[in-house]
Amino acid sequence: MRTQVGIIGAGPAGLLLSHLLHLRGISSVVLEKRSRDHVERRVRAGVLEQGTVDTLVEAGVGERLLREGLPHHGIELRYDGAGHRIPFEKLVPGRRITVYGQQEVVKDLIAARLAAGGDVRFEVEDVALHGLETERPYLTFGGERLDCDVIAGCDGFHGVSRPSIPEGVLSVYEREYPFAWLGILARVAPSSEELIYTRTERGFALHSMRTPEVSRFYLQVPAGERVEEWPDERIWAELKARLESVPGFALATGEIMEKGVTPMRAFVAEPMQYGRLYLAGDAAHIVPPTGAKGLNLAVADVRVLTRALAAYFEHGSAGLLDGYSRACLRRVWRAQHFSWWMTTLLHTFEDDDAYARRLQLSYLDYVTSSEAAATTLAENYVGMP
Repeated sequence: MRTQVGIIGAGPAGLLLSHLLHLRGISSVVLEKRSRDHVERRVRAGVLEQGTVDTLVEAGVGERLLREGLPHHGIELRYDGAGHRIPFEKLVPGRRITVYGQQEVVKDLIAARLAAGGDVRFEVEDVALHGLETERPYLTFGGERLDCDVIAGCDGFHGVSRPSIPEGVLSVYEREYPFAWLGILARVAPSSEELIYTRTERGFALHSMRTPEVSRFYLQVPAGERVEEWPDERIWAELKARLESVPGFALATGEIMEKGVTPMRAFVAEPMQYGRLYLAGDAAHIVPPTGAKGLNLAVADVRVLTRALAAYFEHGSAGLLDGYSRACLRRVWRAQHFSWWMTTLLHTFEDDDAYARRLQLSYLDYVTSSEAAATTLAENYVGMP
């Protein structure tokens, strides 16, 4: 078999790249280790930046997103017994976020690729990368071979793409946070029209949503916490203790459909390319979810890579491909800083003394009382141009 671009991973990055390349007349094959049902059902990110929404709509896969997504024009920061709204419509006019689950984005992209006759293969075993330093790289999987001009590694943090780069090529920057997020999906209408980020002495909590009938919540818990230690009753009690810190707010409860613990880590591997291999999304970088940047960074990577591949295949120009990593990493590190900043602003650190906690509250006061500081948060949250 032969194609122009071999894509490893059928998450948002790999599927969107395949679709955007198709719109430019560039062929691709997508190889995915998991089943279609698995990738369409796994719950991940749910906050889409304005630029991500624009990209999906312009690509012709935004019809359901525009119909079912929940546009938000602000978020609430809740601490010290009071809530403070960050109004996007005032601070960054014309820009907003949209709540729409990553699994819904994946469903839309799979449907679009299959409707266009795209080659997306699920449950593919033993994918291996070869000839990355040559002009004819290729992939092997399940006894088959796929010859390519370029390989795109979109297979996430635990995929095979990044480890296929020889030792010593990549510089890795990472940080492990001393806590995790316990996330739940509940069959209950949201208790707020917008996301609530809460800082309490008990720890951080986030009230989010997926649909008008389904809510998403997160609790800061110790690193290494086991989900079995959190029965439903304990989860609701802790969410109430943290979110009902503002007088007059009552948290609605309901059936918990799904729960899991997510480690909090930051990771960047650079450069994001080696020979004919180009990494995108979580294969190259991870951010703590506080800033809602993971999916959006993957889409930004794919936009850059699509332009570069189009220039290469349409005009024989390799300049944009050569500069792919450099172009992406500027946004990656901005998102890393914002995610770190939001995480340190809102979480409780066990080794913080009274002085550090007063500094944290002082900075929260600054963000919620200064239009300049609030604008910095807002423009990063909705996504930099």
